[in-house]
Amino acid sequence: MEYKRFNDKVYLRIDKGEEVLTELEKVCMAENITLAYVSALGATGDFTVGVFKTAEKKYYANSFKGDYEIVSLTGTVTTKDGNFYAHLHMSAGDAGGNVFGGHLNRAVISATCEMVIFITDGKLERQYSESIGLNLFKFD
Repeated sequence: MEYKRFNDKVYLRIDKGEEVLTELEKVCMAENITLAYVSALGATGDFTVGVFKTAEKKYYANSFKGDYEIVSLTGTVTTKDGNFYAHLHMSAGDAGGNVFGGHLNRAVISATCEMVIFITDGKLERQYSESIGLNLFKFD
């Protein structure tokens, strides 16, 4: 992984064999990023995404292996209990044009991933909502 910061944006290249969430956290920790929007594309050969069933307040994961293009990867970086917290969603397409996606649990890059982190000056915490079953933005 390599990256370069330009004022309030970070351009990041995640390399083959590296995991997206792990590398994003490394950059955010190194650059002291506590609030940001993330956008990316690339290729993955091994990823897991989930779908949240609201009635059960539970995620169900789907894992995929093979050749996939990341057609969309978006989300936010915030904090929970003062620690790094990323909430990302990803869609990836196969050679047949089928696209699979959901809440990103993990994605190992098979070629490259180009990510831009759009930094916002500030900090936004998350707090668990019993009624929803998710960690939601907490506005003071």
